[in-house]
Amino acid sequence: MKLARLARSGQSIWAALDDRGAIDLTPVLGPDPRAIRDHLAPEGVDQLKRFVRSAAPDLAPDQLLYEPCLPEPQKIICVGVNYHNRNEEYRDGSELPNYPSLFLRTPASFTAHNSPLVRPLESSRLDYEGELVLVIGTGGRRIARESALSHVAGITLMNEGTIRDWVRHAKFNVTQGKNFDQSGSVGPWIVTSDEIETFDGMAVQTRVNDELRQDDSTDNMIFDFAYLIEYISSFTTLLPGDMISTGTPPGAGARSDPPKFLKPGDVVEVSSPRIGILRNGIVDG
Repeated sequence: MKLARLARSGQSIWAALDDRGAIDLTPVLGPDPRAIRDHLAPEGVDQLKRFVRSAAPDLAPDQLLYEPCLPEPQKIICVGVNYHNRNEEYRDGSELPNYPSLFLRTPASFTAHNSPLVRPLESSRLDYEGELVLVIGTGGRRIARESALSHVAGITLMNEGTIRDWVRHAKFNVTQGKNFDQSGSVGPWIVTSDEIETFDGMAVQTRVNDELRQDDSTDNMIFDFAYLIEYISSFTTLLPGDMISTGTPPGAGARSDPPKFLKPGDVVEVSSPRIGILRNGIVDG
C-alpha cells in the first residue's frame, strides 16, 4: 500500500494510492493527520488495507497535490557517509567508520513531491543527495538487530538537499547546512513494508535534468537498515512516525570536478524501482 499526504480543499489528508487514484483515509483516521502515527504498526496498516479494499477512489492521479509525506515525526535522523564508495569519495585515506555518523533535520527543511526545492539567498551551493528513508511503525528502545526490521512501517525517498558551504561553518556539526527551509524533499509516498519483499538490493538513483548522477544499492551500505535501528534505538527511544534517512551514494554534485551545484530551472529525480520517483524543480528564495 502507498500512503501519501495530500492537500484537499485546503486541508491536509492522508490517502492510499493505487492505479485507480487516491482513497481518502479520513473515515479511518479522523480529521487530524497526526493520527496516521497510530496506524503505522502492523495492526493499524491491516485496518487501513481493509478499508481501502472496500472503498472507491476519491481523486484521479492527475488531480493529486502532494504534501511532504511526514507522519508528524518526533525525530528525523539522517545518516552520513553510509556507502562504501561514498567513504572513498572523500579521498582522505580514512578507514571505514566503526559507527554511523548521525544528524537531525527539521520538518520545515522539506518540501513535497512536485514542489520546488529552494536555493537560499545565503548560498548558491545547493546540492542533491538521493536517499532511502525508513519510517518507524512500532517504537522501542534497545531494539535487537534480529527484530529491527519488524519495527519498520514502510520506506520512502528523500532528496537530502544540502547547502555545502554552510555544512563547513562549524568544526563538529553540519546542522545549519542541512536545515534551510525547503532545501530538501521527501515522498512522494510511503510504501508499506508488506509490499517490499526484501530490503536487500534496493536500488537508489538520482538524476539531474535526466543525467544519471547517483546509482547504487543497499548491498553497498556500510551500516544496513537493521544495524541502524539497533544502534539508534540504543540511545533514543524510536517512536511511530520517526524517520531514518539511511545515507546517500557517491555522485553528489560537490564531488564532481568541477562541482555541479543545483540552479533554478534544474529538475532532480530520486528514484527506486520498489518505491517510485521523487521529483523537484529548483527555485531561488
